[in-house]
Amino acid sequence: MPAKKRDFFYNKAKQMGYRSRASFKLQYINERYEIIKEGDTVVDLGAAPGGWLQVAKEISGGTVIGVDLQKIEPIEGVTTIKGDMTAPATQEKIFALVDRVDAVICDAAPNVSGNWALDHGRSIDLGKVALDVAAKLLSPGGNFVVKIFQGDMYDMYLNLVRKNFAFVTSYKSEASRKQSAEIYVIGKGFLTAPVKKGQVMEVVIEDVGKSGDGIARVEDFVIFVKDARKGQKAKIKIDDVKEKFAFAKVLSE
Repeated sequence: MPAKKRDFFYNKAKQMGYRSRASFKLQYINERYEIIKEGDTVVDLGAAPGGWLQVAKEISGGTVIGVDLQKIEPIEGVTTIKGDMTAPATQEKIFALVDRVDAVICDAAPNVSGNWALDHGRSIDLGKVALDVAAKLLSPGGNFVVKIFQGDMYDMYLNLVRKNFAFVTSYKSEASRKQSAEIYVIGKGFLTAPVKKGQVMEVVIEDVGKSGDGIARVEDFVIFVKDARKGQKAKIKIDDVKEKFAFAKVLSE
């Protein structure tokens, strides 16, 4: 008997009418991290054959859009776009349908060659593309989940996601096959701040907060600067970025 025929989640998906065992992966992710909420607008990148679209629609009940180079068989209440998710023309089609996106999800994987270093690299490249597209689509505070293969570039990718979201973690689904190296990177609270983590900049400390930290502003965005004094001109490094404010330290005056 083929291995997939003996697979619990494969059989469960067939019984429940899901298009792939991957449907359960999104269910488990959402139960733990609430990536998708009722009424959310969701875009699924690399959505074929549609297992994640089915679950996203069940959870949201709102607008769900699937994008893939392959044709996706119709799903009731779901809009599908056949095209390259990186192409401006495809992204324009998405924006023609919605004016805000609450969650971008991506369970896409590269064609596996059997060469581990190559497959890992391709997975990271695909994850970067998904992150770039998500950054164009997401509303402030929106959520993101993407599958990548574990390897030596994993930490680098995680740091890229951290620059764009207030909360970042990774999750190995119990619905993944035991031998699989796939892992899901999750970002919550998309940041539209004018500063990024690790950025170095010069500011003037305009005030001092109740905690004693200096307060600087960039485009009305507040930056709390540790051990800074009012009126100080300083070069600072951004240590952490939240949805409405950031933390920094002084490098030099």
